[in-house]
Amino acid sequence: MSNYRSIDFKVFGRVQGVFFRKFTKEQADKLKLVGWCKNEPDKTVIGVAQGLSPAIDTMKSWLNKTGSPQSRIDSCSFSNDRSVEKMEFGEFAIRRKRK
Repeated sequence: MSNYRSIDFKVFGRVQGVFFRKFTKEQADKLKLVGWCKNEPDKTVIGVAQGLSPAIDTMKSWLNKTGSPQSRIDSCSFSNDRSVEKMEFGEFAIRRKRK
């Protein structure tokens, strides 16, 4: 049985242009999570977080309720919650659109 979990997330609300990704990375780093997040054309932020199960639970709560100081979270959906044998990413990254 693995100690690591992976979740996909999608955050709805005022989450673009309010440093949401920056604060998400800071929170992930603090919780020692790896993965990524990025803005979507539909004005949501999506991502993947991987790490120890208690840290994933903390991150889920943060994404659902806290976010960045200027953000307004209307809702947050989580999917693909699964155990992973090892972390699939080296760090938590902010992905940006290719120009």
